[in-house]
Amino acid sequence: MKKILLGKIHADFVSMNEAIEIIINRAKTKQGGYVVTPNVDHIVIAEKNKSLVEAYANAFLSLADGKPIIWMSHIAGYPLLEKVSGSDLIKPLLQRAAEESLRVYFLGSAPGVGKTAAEILCNEILHLKVVGVDSPPMGFNSDPELEKIAREKMLKSTPDLVLFALGAPKQELLMYRWQKNDETIVMIGIGAGLDFISGKVKRAPSWMSHSGLEWLYRLSRDPRRLARRYLVRDIGIFPIFFRMLRTPKSQRVKKYIQETRSN
Repeated sequence: MKKILLGKIHADFVSMNEAIEIIINRAKTKQGGYVVTPNVDHIVIAEKNKSLVEAYANAFLSLADGKPIIWMSHIAGYPLLEKVSGSDLIKPLLQRAAEESLRVYFLGSAPGVGKTAAEILCNEILHLKVVGVDSPPMGFNSDPELEKIAREKMLKSTPDLVLFALGAPKQELLMYRWQKNDETIVMIGIGAGLDFISGKVKRAPSWMSHSGLEWLYRLSRDPRRLARRYLVRDIGIFPIFFRMLRTPKSQRVKKYIQETRSN
């Protein structure tokens, strides 16, 4: 699979439809694994987080979440096919999951949000099988006992697909840990996807999303929480991008056959 390096992580050259078929096929054939969705914030965090870099390296699919990444790939000379964000992926992916009678589980977000999102999706998508919803307490992924409880609750529902709505880097690190033992389940990081579907958080108008201004909309809606991320931390993308441009063009993209991870 063809990949472009983005700092210390990467994104795959796949379209939305291709990504959906890859995920559905892995779920149907019980190959398991997990999907990550890099955005500018992930790229910046990965510079100082070796665990996140390792989690990205072991994902079977990495989907470009955000217009800035698409722009970066174009300037670098290897344009990615399209933006495939976790939030945009949810509905078309679950439509295909319903067609294939796959079992879906939601993990994360605030109490009640996942349940509301599940009800909305089940009303919109005929025959969608949501077999469980869990909103573990904050910090559960750093408490071995609470993490064990959350994992056992998920396994009891025997899902084929699990959507992780925990935000980065929590969801990526958790998927990386769990896939080592839960080989047949396909896990997907969707960030704030359930918040958007449930209506808890209003998503940016489509024109802002297509113009790469979704971050500005989210900042205007929640400046207290997001100002540090967008206006301080994510400025770090500029030296990363310039370093990327200094890298020989032949090294910006790697081609290899993705191994099927069965253990």
